[in-house]
Amino acid sequence: MQNFNRITFDPNVMGGKACIRGMRVTVGTVVGLVASGYSNTDILKAYPYLEEEDIQQSLSYAAWKVQEIEAPLNIYEGN
Repeated sequence: MQNFNRITFDPNVMGGKACIRGMRVTVGTVVGLVASGYSNTDILKAYPYLEEEDIQQSLSYAAWKVQEIEAPLNIYEGN
């Protein structure tokens, strides 16, 4: 796993979802805003306690999580 030092997991915060630095802002929220066309400036204005690096790490974490990994399929014939 890459070093995502700004991404935290706490079962007592947002149900254990990936959050930004222990805050109640999920990676999914940040990625969703970017996907909806909001600029980093817009996001930082709406969430002034976030930092530019929080947005970057959220995107990097999301990309890492959805990365496709090909594994050989073992098919056995017979019993």
